[in-house]
Amino acid sequence: MKQHWLLKSLFLLTFVLTIGISPYLHSRVVPPSSSSPRTTFVHLFEWTWADVAQECEAVLGPQGFAAVQISPPNEHVVLPERQYPWWQRYQPVSYRLHSRSGDHTQLVQMIRRCHAAGVKVYADAVINHMAGAEAGVGSAGSAFTKYHYPDLYQPQDFNTCRHNITNYQDRYDVTFCELVGLSDLKTRSPYVRQRLATYLQDLVRLGIDGFRIDAAKHIPADDLGAILSLLRQSVEPDPYIYQEVIDPGDEAIKKTEYYPHGDVFEFEYGRKVGEAFMGYQGQTISQLETLGERWGLSPSDKAIVFIDNHDKQRGHGGGGNYLTHKEGQLYILANIFMLAHPYGHPQVMSSYPFSDADQGPPTQANGHILPVYDRSQPTGDTCGSRWVCEHRWGAIARMVAFRNATATAPHLTHWWSNGRNQIAFGRGRQGFVVINREETPLTHTFQTNLPAGVYCNAIQSDRSADGHTCTDPTATVIVTPSGELTVTVAPMDAIALHVGMRLKQPS
Repeated sequence: MKQHWLLKSLFLLTFVLTIGISPYLHSRVVPPSSSSPRTTFVHLFEWTWADVAQECEAVLGPQGFAAVQISPPNEHVVLPERQYPWWQRYQPVSYRLHSRSGDHTQLVQMIRRCHAAGVKVYADAVINHMAGAEAGVGSAGSAFTKYHYPDLYQPQDFNTCRHNITNYQDRYDVTFCELVGLSDLKTRSPYVRQRLATYLQDLVRLGIDGFRIDAAKHIPADDLGAILSLLRQSVEPDPYIYQEVIDPGDEAIKKTEYYPHGDVFEFEYGRKVGEAFMGYQGQTISQLETLGERWGLSPSDKAIVFIDNHDKQRGHGGGGNYLTHKEGQLYILANIFMLAHPYGHPQVMSSYPFSDADQGPPTQANGHILPVYDRSQPTGDTCGSRWVCEHRWGAIARMVAFRNATATAPHLTHWWSNGRNQIAFGRGRQGFVVINREETPLTHTFQTNLPAGVYCNAIQSDRSADGHTCTDPTATVIVTPSGELTVTVAPMDAIALHVGMRLKQPS
């Protein structure tokens, strides 16, 4: 009966599919299979804790995201004279859990709600330095002067190199001097180490599952290891650790030094993938076939990969050629590639519009962050014009399930390219993707290793809750019993199939 149904489908349905990427997630979110491991996390940059909690329940949990990275939760400087820039969050005043994203109670409620939705919470941990301002009052009302943070740190707790880093070829300069004037903590001090470990311990006990270690490159690797050892001695299970180590390859500090302590951001990944999709200096995406360690990248199991992050989209962190949401379809295609390719642990960016590199999030006149969820509307479910919400864009959001479904297939199979900017590859029997970065349609018959059947194109559609239809009826694609797939992919477009999008056969 099932064989007869499939053969009949092959005659009734066309083999040719022309696809259009919709940048937003219009169709109802269908929860992914609970049997698939969760593999992808998202950075909700400068969101309030209330909005993060609601996003975990409405989007991140149903779409299969593993975790959310939140902005630093501790007290920070407040800079109205600079129009409340984004980087005020990266200038700690104390470790009181009161930031412009919310207070201690709201943080705890958010963590609980995200966990209930199946989403872990990673906190951005700023432990290299304190605020750089000469004096001020923090977001929780704490008064401070530079090198004097009441009941926390005094001048003896900071390194004695009181000038800015000027030479990235000099290890001492990078790890003992001040990053853009920020008060550099003496992380070799037992007191400082214990104080930092206690802050992280407190967050773990509230339910935080992991930490992004901000500016890890500026903390001697041995010092950071000692701090994390103190943390791990006092909490179970070990929190997930990933470290910001910008290593372009020609500086004194190397990312390999930090491998013993956790994973690292692989900054070169976003640059190399971005340049291929941009066509920078004649590069093409067909060259990405061998992307991985042989390109000088970190081992896959150590690498956090991204197309852009909050620094790189602003030209900070050493600059470089990085795609951002401002590039539209090109950015979407690059994210599709990242989520389809097996290398690394992917982070998706979620931004707000900005015209100035220092510009903070959408705020009221008093600096309070404006909500992502517009609670004045009946549904309360919108990003509106104030936020970008790339992680909700249909093609990117649905590719998270592709990544989850293919997690047990760690290698590329059936690579195909036209030698320029049209590529396709499989993930064993779990998935297959075609990317057309050119200005002309791509029509081709591809050999896959997918099980025979009718699939929904994950770029275009969800599968219905009962598993029998695609939410977009035009998104059906057939894989023959021999594993062949014939499609037409529109210019600047893609198709992605995975076993979680295979339609159930009628009984």
